[in-house]
Amino acid sequence: MTFDRLAARARALPPIVADLLVVAVVGVFTTADAAVNEPGYRQADALTWALLVVSLAALACRRRWPVPVVCVTGAACAGWALHGHIGELLNLPVIVALYTVAVLGDRRRTLWTGVIAATVSGAVALKVGRDVVNPQGLPVLEMVWPLVPLLLGEVVRTRRELLAEYAARAARAEEDREREAARRVRQERARVAREIHDILAHTVSAMTVQAGVALDALDAAPEVSRQAMTQVRASGKEAVRELRATLSVLRAAESTAPAPRLGQLDELVAGVEAGGVRVSLRRDTGDAALPAVVEATAYRIVQEALTNVVKHSAARHAAVSVTRDATRLTVEVVDDGPPVRPPADRGFGLIGMRERAVAVGGGVTYGPVPGGGFRVRAELPTEGAPS
Repeated sequence: MTFDRLAARARALPPIVADLLVVAVVGVFTTADAAVNEPGYRQADALTWALLVVSLAALACRRRWPVPVVCVTGAACAGWALHGHIGELLNLPVIVALYTVAVLGDRRRTLWTGVIAATVSGAVALKVGRDVVNPQGLPVLEMVWPLVPLLLGEVVRTRRELLAEYAARAARAEEDREREAARRVRQERARVAREIHDILAHTVSAMTVQAGVALDALDAAPEVSRQAMTQVRASGKEAVRELRATLSVLRAAESTAPAPRLGQLDELVAGVEAGGVRVSLRRDTGDAALPAVVEATAYRIVQEALTNVVKHSAARHAAVSVTRDATRLTVEVVDDGPPVRPPADRGFGLIGMRERAVAVGGGVTYGPVPGGGFRVRAELPTEGAPS
């Protein structure tokens, strides 16, 4: 833990401060080794100290110019050896410079630097060996030591790149999760908006028509008025129930209300007929069960289409057909109103029908019928429908 804290503090230092500290540490050890040479060989002189100053000064610029610093510190180290000054720590400046080349560069530069440094070090060892009985060691060993800091720098650089890649992947994964969460929120909002629109548009339209019937018959036919107001109350209760079930998704608790099914079309048709529009219903879905999501989608499409008949057309009759074949469920609602195409800005009903159909893998077409009326036709797959 202590080493980790020290390393973290060192990384937190400004680059210039860190470089000067490295120069100071390297200078302490290199100066101590340069001050005293082995007996019988050349002792420290002006050239020795000049090479030391140049080497340390170049080392302060190792981050900005790593390759030139390697050349300068390597020339100083070779100069000491050729001058006859032998020391175990005189190669510290070039070791640090070689490490910097590898850790701040790439593999190609590291390989070329290693080849050149090993060749030069071997040649210097051969030369010094002839002059001073090879005090620096075997030429093969002298060719190896420059590769050690390069290898260490390559390992450190590779590890940093891997950590950076892992961090980038984690950041991308977090962004993907946030985008997916936002997409799900938008999708759920659109679903809730469609549900609320279907409920309110249909129920409020039916209640408005029924209230108008009750108002017109209040004096002349009190019984008709009473029946219409009874239907208004029933429609209001049904709307409240469906709204509670829909809005519960916005709370912590999950909705437990069942999705609307095609078996409820009779009640839907009765509510529309109470508003004065006659509706003929044809339902042929066979005996096999349909996916719940397909049934709910078909019910909502019929509900919205009948709502549009009540609100936007002068139709007196509408025909609802729900038929099933081997792979799909076909829903069609046709009215006998005037041949007028609905304005593009009429509302979200047609858009909601299309979105519902697309969500289960189907589609919706709609438009005026030649000779009068308006048709809505939806085809919904019964195989492989999403849950």
